[in-house]
Amino acid sequence: MNYDKEFDASGLACPLPIVKTKKSLADMASGQVLRVVATDPGSVCDMQAFAEQTGHALLSSTTEAGKYVFLLKKA
Repeated sequence: MNYDKEFDASGLACPLPIVKTKKSLADMASGQVLRVVATDPGSVCDMQAFAEQTGHALLSSTTEAGKYVFLLKKA
């Protein structure tokens, strides 16, 4: 899937992947897609909760080469 911006949260532990994801989304337009790459296993649950709480759409949550990859569509 295509995305407009990518944020690499590799090496960051909770809550930093979510905090920095929120900052990355801040300067994006509604409807744009952010790809987030993380290494923290907790980010899987955190990203789902973040999407539900903020209204952004979690388009996908996958694992690639031992990393967690999320696609978020800005509300």
